[in-house]
Amino acid sequence: MGKRDYSLFGPDAKRAVESGLTAAEWYHSEVPRKVMKELMTRSDGPAIRDTVLLYGLMVLFAALGIALWPSWWSAPFWLAYGVLYGSASDSRWHECSHGTAFRTPWMNDLVYQIASFMIMRNSATWRWSHARHHSETYFVGRDPEIAIMRPTEMAKLILNFAGILDVLKFIPNLVQNALTGPTAAERTFVPQAEWPKVQRVAQVHLCIYLATLALAVATQSILPLMIVGLPRLYGAWHHVMTGLLQHGGLADNVIDHRLNSRTVLMNPISRFIYWNMNYHVEHHMFPMVPYHALPRLHEIIKDDLPAPNRSIAEGFREMWPAIKRQLAHEDYFLKRDLPATAKPYREDFHQYVPGMMPAAE
Repeated sequence: MGKRDYSLFGPDAKRAVESGLTAAEWYHSEVPRKVMKELMTRSDGPAIRDTVLLYGLMVLFAALGIALWPSWWSAPFWLAYGVLYGSASDSRWHECSHGTAFRTPWMNDLVYQIASFMIMRNSATWRWSHARHHSETYFVGRDPEIAIMRPTEMAKLILNFAGILDVLKFIPNLVQNALTGPTAAERTFVPQAEWPKVQRVAQVHLCIYLATLALAVATQSILPLMIVGLPRLYGAWHHVMTGLLQHGGLADNVIDHRLNSRTVLMNPISRFIYWNMNYHVEHHMFPMVPYHALPRLHEIIKDDLPAPNRSIAEGFREMWPAIKRQLAHEDYFLKRDLPATAKPYREDFHQYVPGMMPAAE
């Protein structure tokens, strides 16, 4: 296969449609209907508990950071606030976009809107972007949320641990959305009826950022920006770290989530920040299962899945060599072993994309 073209207008996007890849049926592990119905039951309780804890901690850390400002004693509290602002918002945006975190719709939407602002994403755009990510996960030229492209640009990958590239891309995109609505690329997955909403959301976000900046200038203090805006930079590292593990080094253009997604067992703090998205194979197979039920889902289908990485460190030890190898061999991907109890991988994707048979380990 030639060099991958990740553009939503490129030849790979056209090939994915024409070959039938985008219409292919995904593999799913078997779960009894009654059990799946129970797993999909939504509840307000867990999400209310976690949301009160999240925003309560943010208020506490910000208050302590302000009280101790400008002493260096304030730094630990700003760092903790930043991770909750710039990383926990990513998982809250994600789960509430599915509408599964809460049972009550307006609660999902409220947290989704707040989290979208914090993570610097247009709530009207990214809802559709993420729907495409799930229906066409890591299809080159179709999935707008591919985090690690081949070959990987390592410098950009490292810079994004501080959120730099995301923010640099967000600012001109925000201005363009506020002035003219969705970009040309966004219009390939956002329905036309939603374009005015994209513009309104951008205008609200832009006004908040401009007001925060004006307050910082008026008070001659960086404190307003430490509360709104800057945490998206210095607090991004956790969501970037966990996000890379989702699909990094694995297959693209396949129709089996066991080949393109990774489950990693994590410590309780990271699981709270990440809202159980470490069970990523399970989430992609059954995205309507709420985050709080994913550990149970994992126990039910784990005999049909590759063994999860036992820690974040182990996940990176597996992923980084594969990413580095892709620098020289773009078609390489890591194929993880299945247990004897699992059904074979769905590896018939080559019939959808002629000539595409990546080299696996």
